[in-house]
Amino acid sequence: MHPKELLLRCYAENKNDQWQAFCIDINIAAQGETFEEVHGKLISMVNGYIYDATVGEHREYADQLLNRKAPLGFRTKYLWYKALFVIGRLRSDTWKLFQEAMPLAPVCSINDADSQIQTAHV
Repeated sequence: MHPKELLLRCYAENKNDQWQAFCIDINIAAQGETFEEVHGKLISMVNGYIYDATVGEHREYADQLLNRKAPLGFRTKYLWYKALFVIGRLRSDTWKLFQEAMPLAPVCSINDADSQIQTAHV
């Protein structure tokens, strides 16, 4: 991660053949049929959110928007999944943890931000 990047903690879970992904650092969620689909949706939503908070129409509220944590239950679940991962009990077909390094420097457009993403899987 570079100093001008924001490292976001995320997780995804599969319930009843539906994947749900959550970014616990800025309280954004997405839903899809596969992990790849929900991961892509979440990243796209996060890109748009960060773009809007840093250079878009809501940039005057950037401090509040970039510090909007998910409710305690979601953050606790992330920590539980992380503990399961560390002890080797996290089943990859049901849960996935991942971190996203997002650029904080303004980008020309949301599509440009999508192309700059670096994914670091935990």
